Amino acid sequence: MLRLSVLGKTGVLGVQGNAAMLPQDRLGATTDLARHTYSHDRFGDVMNRIQSIMTGGKGALLQADMPDLLPFAGLTEAQREDMMRLAKVNHVARHDAFFEEGDSAENFYVLIDGFLRVGRTTPDGDQVVMLHVVPGQMFGIASGYGSARHTMAARAITDAVALSWPSVLWDKFMQDYPGFQDVAHRAVSIRMKDLEDRVTSLATARVEQRIAEAVLRLMREAGKETVDGIEIAFPISRQDISEMTGTTLHSVSRCMSGWQKRGIVRSGRCRVVICDPEALSA
Repeated sequence: MLRLSVLGKTGVLGVQGNAAMLPQDRLGATTDLARHTYSHDRFGDVMNRIQSIMTGGKGALLQADMPDLLPFAGLTEAQREDMMRLAKVNHVARHDAFFEEGDSAENFYVLIDGFLRVGRTTPDGDQVVMLHVVPGQMFGIASGYGSARHTMAARAITDAVALSWPSVLWDKFMQDYPGFQDVAHRAVSIRMKDLEDRVTSLATARVEQRIAEAVLRLMREAGKETVDGIEIAFPISRQDISEMTGTTLHSVSRCMSGWQKRGIVRSGRCRVVICDPEALSA
């Protein structure tokens, strides 16, 4: 039977059935994650996603734009089981961090549930959001960049669960599992291109265009259909958007209010719905 180490910064991920708990001598507080932070249905969904990975299922983690970024998609069943035997399941509560900027890059991760904000703090104390992580994506891949430390912090926007592996296994996985190697190379390339696009946008695009591009990017990465339009699936404030785009809160508020009057977006209380993506991209 495949067994996982199941850890959480707020306690232990309580598991029933065929999944495993860590031995008691390795536990601190034995808070049951399902009881204290996740609803029963949400907790069951998380465990189903992990079970889906073990058994080769892709549906639980597919993303609309990047279904081939799953690190397990190109692995054989035996390879997948080998990787999962070495995995830990980590829970981080909303607003807490999987790691901070400058921390030793001891692990790399795949997000299973929840959403993350990845960014850094300027010398003046300003927050700069570089990217968001959605379920199915890798993060904390400093090993892929040849760095021994994380250059940005990864903070949970919602309660989040991720699989992790020691960074010392990165080279082994790259060598032993061609499927993982392909996905890892693609993930690094996409992150680099995203950062290049962000720098280009900051240097050349008008403020309104930068804000529109940021909202559209969030829609593509984490949009869900609603009766009103496409809603960004996690809480996002105007301050968050200003930190993504290098603009002021006043500029974001002015643009969002103008778009709302024209029926292009609906926003309020950290909720953003894109009603007319074509108008927003015009």
